Amino acid sequence: MRVGVFSGSFNPVHIGHLALANYLCEYEGLDEVWFMVTPHNPLKEEKELMDDTFRLELVKLAIESYPKFRASDFEFHLPRPSYTIHTLDELKRTYPHSIFSLIMGADNWMLFPRWYESERILAENRIIIYPRPGYPIDAASLPQGVSLTSSPVFEISSTFIRKALDEGKDIRYFLHPAVYERLK
Repeated sequence: MRVGVFSGSFNPVHIGHLALANYLCEYEGLDEVWFMVTPHNPLKEEKELMDDTFRLELVKLAIESYPKFRASDFEFHLPRPSYTIHTLDELKRTYPHSIFSLIMGADNWMLFPRWYESERILAENRIIIYPRPGYPIDAASLPQGVSLTSSPVFEISSTFIRKALDEGKDIRYFLHPAVYERLK
């Protein structure tokens, strides 16, 4: 089984995340996308995060009706801060019959050399990069095992969602209906 590991804060999960994951299953040959809710990204401030279990609950609400999506608390049980290489190593040990591809945005690809053990991640794993506004990627310059998907670009961020909610905006069409109901 080909599994896309969509690791992120999902603070909160929004339709951009869902549409991208749907595209990757339907157009890039992934059998499943696992929404790997990250407890603490070492490159982000932890104080900005909603509670871990609440973010996981929102992901579960958002994906419950699509059989190719899976919400995962896998990283909740790994040492913190959460490093992608440790997650990938443990996933391969736990699910030896699955082929994992790391899903990351073009913005993260630009930061990738700063990631812990980035060279080993590249050497041992497949990576699928999705486009992000303002972060052009030259597909021809990508190393072996790294591909750029031609998915639609979504200019929605969790930061925008949180700010809009704080301002009392009605942003129901930016979120899965169950997530919107839970957040409002």
